[in-house]
Amino acid sequence: MKKKKTWKRFLHFSSAALAAGLIFTSAAPAEAAFWGASNELLHDPTMIKEGSSWYALGTGLTEERGLRVLKSSDAKNWTVQKSIFTTPLSWWSNYVPNYEPNQWAPDIQYYNGKYWLYYSVSTFGSNTSAIGLASSTSISSGSWKDEGLVIRSTTSSNNYIAIDPELTFDKDGNPWLAFGSFWTGIKLTKLDKNTMKPTGSLYSIAARPNNGDALEAPTLTYQNGYYYLMVSFDKCCDGVNSTYKIAYGRSKNITGPYLDKSGKSMLEGGGTILDSGNDQWKGPGGQDIVNGNILVRHAYDANNNGIPKLLINDLNWSSGWPSY
Repeated sequence: MKKKKTWKRFLHFSSAALAAGLIFTSAAPAEAAFWGASNELLHDPTMIKEGSSWYALGTGLTEERGLRVLKSSDAKNWTVQKSIFTTPLSWWSNYVPNYEPNQWAPDIQYYNGKYWLYYSVSTFGSNTSAIGLASSTSISSGSWKDEGLVIRSTTSSNNYIAIDPELTFDKDGNPWLAFGSFWTGIKLTKLDKNTMKPTGSLYSIAARPNNGDALEAPTLTYQNGYYYLMVSFDKCCDGVNSTYKIAYGRSKNITGPYLDKSGKSMLEGGGTILDSGNDQWKGPGGQDIVNGNILVRHAYDANNNGIPKLLINDLNWSSGWPSY
């Protein structure tokens, strides 16, 4: 039997832990390989800039409804904004009857004059899940239009799970959606440019059949003739005991095959490790690539009660592979 994901996507942290601060580097983000770490808690981050403001979105806290939103003018000092989906949408329960009140692992991108926000509706340990979509012409307005269901998975019909969405674009500007966590791994499907919903085949692009299928959180970018796929290996959501790490491979085609630096296919468990953390930052993962050259991910701060924070780095592609 395939290992199923049984731990929580997010932990409950005390208000005292949330109030704890962090010291940042003084270098400006555009000049620094390491931009810094957030002073506020964030998990499964995605980040985007609107005007002069940065927005970082992530999995909601267990005591809150919806998706967590942070805002910053310098990508160093962050303030908490109103959550998105503080009121549940009525259709969620049609597909996931016992969904968690906090939605998971969003992804936000700007395309064709709108901000598109994909997110997960799920329950712990089950692949009865759904990916939903909302759109907005302005993040700062706080107004989002419900675009409904994108894709779902059920225990009886599917061997994958519809969570951890990632909107990406091929070299010709066509939109695609990657998603997946455990079960049979990471999937990819092409999207209709108008509806931003699936319109074609479902491709498998990464799996770990000999490691309990312990991978999730895909992110994709196109650089210098290659598509690069990053995923999170192993276990998240256990504070400083998390074993999360970021791995990657590349392919000439968006549908794969993706190979790591040793030539091993990511469908056979391949993946070169980019970030496995350090003494302070444990279990980095839930990553996203912003504008092709910025890496964001959460990691658990061993110096601050193991709470997850947003880490930001410039990405370097000069070797033909990502580094920071």
